[in-house]
Amino acid sequence: MSGPGRRPGPSATRARIVAAARELFAEKGFDATSLRAVARAAEVDPALVHHYFTGKAALFVAAMEFPFDPSEVLPLVLEGPREELGERLVRTFLGLWGDPELGPRLLAVVRTAVAGEGGAALVREFVSAALLNRIADALDVPRLRVAAVASQMVGFVIAQRVLELPAVVAASDDEIVALLAPTVQRYLG
Repeated sequence: MSGPGRRPGPSATRARIVAAARELFAEKGFDATSLRAVARAAEVDPALVHHYFTGKAALFVAAMEFPFDPSEVLPLVLEGPREELGERLVRTFLGLWGDPELGPRLLAVVRTAVAGEGGAALVREFVSAALLNRIADALDVPRLRVAAVASQMVGFVIAQRVLELPAVVAASDDEIVALLAPTVQRYLG
């Protein structure tokens, strides 16, 4: 911890927390990084980390510049009739990918995840903790079923955005929803 006196302004403190978190997430991964460890590395009181970030997932989103905050997207998918869950999930997913700012950033995350084990491990830990496990718990379905949904969706993205398979690239959102939503619904229903 630093000496007595007033801490630097809010943006400098927040920036130090984010920088420390970025280093720790990269070094130790999502699961092994605690908010207390981030506070120690940033030389701030742990309460300040909680002041700026609602939790570890929100800190990861800021530190790793993750394109969206899962805690803001999950309610869009989970709220509503259970029998429409597959369609909501696929439409929300396509909406994120179709956003001109988010889409390229999401593609960067996918490319990072498939480029090497370090990036894959970090993305895997975060996506599992912040998205997949929370969906499984909220819906009371086995984690394997939620992982199957993730594999379906990530496979689609790779086919469309990385391999650029012509039929997948040419498909409209409605065609994609009609194709994927029933399978997603079966996994989660």
